[in-house]
Amino acid sequence: MHLVNERAAKALSDTVTPTGLVAVCEMPATRLADVLAGSPRLIAVAVEISEPGNAGTLIRIADAMGAHGVILGGHSVDPYNGKCLRASTGSIFSIPVVAAPDTAAALDAVRDAGLRVLAGTVDGETRLDEAGPLLARPTAWLFGPESQGLPRHIAGAADHRVRIPMSGGAESLNVASAAAICLYQSALALGTFKRP
Repeated sequence: MHLVNERAAKALSDTVTPTGLVAVCEMPATRLADVLAGSPRLIAVAVEISEPGNAGTLIRIADAMGAHGVILGGHSVDPYNGKCLRASTGSIFSIPVVAAPDTAAALDAVRDAGLRVLAGTVDGETRLDEAGPLLARPTAWLFGPESQGLPRHIAGAADHRVRIPMSGGAESLNVASAAAICLYQSALALGTFKRP
């Protein structure tokens, strides 16, 4: 352990008010095979997520819901971006997270691992509150950016498109909010919660 002065801490940090702690870490070399190893039952696949805070929050949610891992598909943010790391609050070190620029190939691998692919979309043919039978088997959830949603060809590649019913005036949810709702419903259906 070494002490650094305030000026050095500010130079080493990408935040306005650094906490005063600096660590040098080796980034895990996670592969798609690592995320899909061991008969996964729940995986989050975030596609084209450019906002690091949303990606980090989604990683944290996936960890909390007992997901086996997170795949950041397409041109998503680097999972080791400083803001993404902070938003994950350490969850990035609890579950495997991998960047997969070729989303279609990643979905093929997900299916080969025995997971059903569900896409969270605003116009899904299935309501989440009526999707119990779909959620009761190993699932990979696809989530897209809130500005445009999932690219059509990616949403179309899913086994089912699922929508979250909403009664208010909002037309959509933030990607992390939608992921929290969908992953929670899947975790309930799969019985993955371990803590009381």
